[in-house]
Amino acid sequence: MAAADIDPEDALDALIEEGIVTESADGELATTEPFERTQAVYHDTYVALGNDDFAATVAEVFDIDEETAGRRIEQEGLTREQMVAYLSLQSELDPVPGQGKLALMAEIVTRLTPESPVPDGVTEIDDDTYESFLAANPDAIVTVWKRFCDPCDEMKGDLEDILARIPGDIAVAGVEGEACDEFINKYDATAAPAVVVFSDGEHEETLTGRQYPEDVGALVDDHF
Repeated sequence: MAAADIDPEDALDALIEEGIVTESADGELATTEPFERTQAVYHDTYVALGNDDFAATVAEVFDIDEETAGRRIEQEGLTREQMVAYLSLQSELDPVPGQGKLALMAEIVTRLTPESPVPDGVTEIDDDTYESFLAANPDAIVTVWKRFCDPCDEMKGDLEDILARIPGDIAVAGVEGEACDEFINKYDATAAPAVVVFSDGEHEETLTGRQYPEDVGALVDDHF
């Protein structure tokens, strides 16, 4: 799908510059949530296409006949996920790169996982680490976040004020709701956003839905 004479580093740099890919301080790459929202729209349309319809789509996108498209799919291993990425990038980038560079960009993003919805400034834990975190921090507040979650995004806008309501001796962490089934089911945090309170090593309360700084302040007053 990608042209051999295009530098992958240049393609990656362009993806980062355009806000399609993010790079963490430790060099970890991930696709951004806004781009994942765009991909979700195309995913619903294209990922379930039958073979004939997929070949027809490839033919239309690359302006080739369907027989050539079929050979390209077979020989290059072109996938529906790559096509979703290609079309998503085509809609997001302005100006749109040439087909070769755009195809290489699509290959890159399909190899990456989406960035975590846990906001910066909050220690991320998961099903493998939450028990050790709670053992080390008997007084803790754990927040739960999900992608494509408007109340989560609204709550992130208040995050600085929310954290200011939590004393420094209370540990704060966050979990990615879609990836932490054990935690969210154990503590009844199946809706996001959620705030889960632990005091003296015991689970005290779980609040689901959009919380405001004063709500979190009241939780702290009630349980600590």
